[in-house]
Amino acid sequence: MSDPSVRIDIWLWRARFAKTRSLAAALVERGAVRLTHAGRQTRLDKPSRVVHLGDEITFALDGRVTAVRVEALGERRGPPMEARALYVSLTDETPDSER
Repeated sequence: MSDPSVRIDIWLWRARFAKTRSLAAALVERGAVRLTHAGRQTRLDKPSRVVHLGDEITFALDGRVTAVRVEALGERRGPPMEARALYVSLTDETPDSER
């Protein structure tokens, strides 16, 4: 049996990093997404590339670099709380007021 996986554009959409699958696909096609799988980092160029549990994804969105680790693949694009359960943030997101 193979590892469970999902297309990167679908995962970005389900995790609510993109409002539509088309926008998620465009993000990948622009070369703005890097995937670290089994210790090897690659820049993704096609939305059909797959992600697995434990992979790390780094991407630039709205002038900010975001890094996350995939914790779940998801079954649908659910509410924000469900989407946040799909990943763990690897970037420092401490608000300025707490620094």
